[in-house]
Amino acid sequence: MFSLMTPTWIYPSELQEALAGFGLAPTGDTPPILVRDALSDLYRYELRRMREQLRAGAILKEHYIDRVIALRKRYWPLSLQPDAWEKICR
Repeated sequence: MFSLMTPTWIYPSELQEALAGFGLAPTGDTPPILVRDALSDLYRYELRRMREQLRAGAILKEHYIDRVIALRKRYWPLSLQPDAWEKICR
């Protein structure tokens, strides 16, 4: 017999919208730590790519820090500690 279970996790709409901008769409069955890890992987990938562009001369050194700050702002959900993700997604 198939039984419907309620989702374990409920992601706030503001967090869902931010994650959707990165192509992430967690469900009620997706643990927040898994989503945070995926987002962290994307962030580190973008930082590495930006550093490679700096080394290749595609980004001027004086503009690099501004781009890093903009990237940090875009990835604002990572400012929440892992335990905070679990608290807000209960």
